[in-house]
Amino acid sequence: MSIEMKTNYGKIDVSKDVVAIIAGGAAIDCYGIVGMASQKQLKDGITELLGRENFSRGVVIRHGEEDDLHIDMYIIVSYGTKISEVAYNVQTKVKYQLEQMLGLQVDSVNIFVQGVRVTNS
Repeated sequence: MSIEMKTNYGKIDVSKDVVAIIAGGAAIDCYGIVGMASQKQLKDGITELLGRENFSRGVVIRHGEEDDLHIDMYIIVSYGTKISEVAYNVQTKVKYQLEQMLGLQVDSVNIFVQGVRVTNS
């Protein structure tokens, strides 16, 4: 599946994987984020910390009716950070990056905090 954009010059199809990688890259750059978590392991109760090469695994892109675009992000935050502030920063940065890079209007960015990790910094 892909997201279709129409411009004056024609039609552009952007893969949902590309959107997920951009969103994951924007999220991992935010202060307080240790990494992305796999959303598929929620039923097992295990969170797996994913490396930098797996940005898109912790991101789910949902394309609703009337071209609504919703993004679900599964993250792991650093111990000692204010979770609400980290989540808000991720939401604003992801929306901004997708708007600047692809011209996409994101309707919602839902953050699911899957764990807290102590960092060695």
